Amino acid sequence: MTSPQELSKQIQLGNRRALAKAITLIESNRESDEQLAQELLSQLPENNQSIRIGISGVPGVGKSTFIEALGNHIIAQGKKVSVLAVDPSSPTTGGSILGDKTRMETLASREEAFIRPSPTSGTLGGVAKRTRETISLCEAAGYDVILVETVGVGQSEYEVASMVDCFMVLMLPGAGDSLQGIKRGILEITDMLVINKADGDQKKLAERAKNEYENAFHLIHPKYSGIQVQILACSAIEKNGIDEVWKASLHFMDLLKKSGVFSKNRIQQKLSWFKRLAEDEIIHLLWNQKDNKSFISSLENEVKNQSITPVQAANELVIQFKKQLRSQV
Repeated sequence: MTSPQELSKQIQLGNRRALAKAITLIESNRESDEQLAQELLSQLPENNQSIRIGISGVPGVGKSTFIEALGNHIIAQGKKVSVLAVDPSSPTTGGSILGDKTRMETLASREEAFIRPSPTSGTLGGVAKRTRETISLCEAAGYDVILVETVGVGQSEYEVASMVDCFMVLMLPGAGDSLQGIKRGILEITDMLVINKADGDQKKLAERAKNEYENAFHLIHPKYSGIQVQILACSAIEKNGIDEVWKASLHFMDLLKKSGVFSKNRIQQKLSWFKRLAEDEIIHLLWNQKDNKSFISSLENEVKNQSITPVQAANELVIQFKKQLRSQV
């Protein structure tokens, strides 16, 4: 077994195999692995020079095709790209269902790219449970741009926006129906909106959609004062407009840094990460502490027998947990 110190060293040297091994380690639910993962993460240097971009979109919008086109373009600019492609979990094995490497063949073959499909494992937010930690590992390995592809658009995409510098939403041409279908909350956390598949007969639809979205965003208070949401159209399959999307991303990052928002956001991301880790650990203790298991089992039986309500059972469990905490002080 490679020590966390040696693994950290290999990651910082750009060893892709070590990086993949480290991600597997932090995604493990085994207690022994969790301890090693914490040691590994404590060894990693901080990297504030990277760019973190979250990419979401409605089903069928072509996220994988877009990410492959954007990733290849970024590499052509002399950068290294990591793609954290989050897939729905298999209910049988718990692994990724879609397997994004098979949908990004040209990008996956590039030495400057690292693609990691990870299962959501039931985690809300359209992201994997350890996405934040995986971002840190990729940055330590020298990847300049981290692209986080999410499962889709939903209310819980706030989770994605809280861990990236730029939250990009892909939409289809024909804004009329899609504008009604997307929640206002998603628009409020969007930094860039890109209309994909603006090719062939859909070019005119894409331009009309662009105008409609521009009008819609005029009615929404901007996420950052003085920084307007960028709205662009492109065709990932034809590679048209990809350069404009990348330049707009860099311009947005430049505005964030000049306004001081970038550094503030990175600090807030750390605080959110701290809170999430603490919450996860408390929940783990609640359900897995030896003294609780038999008590939880008896409460479950009472709920099944309808002798108590789920609300009463939850209250009793919390009271029991508080007593245990007081006794340990």
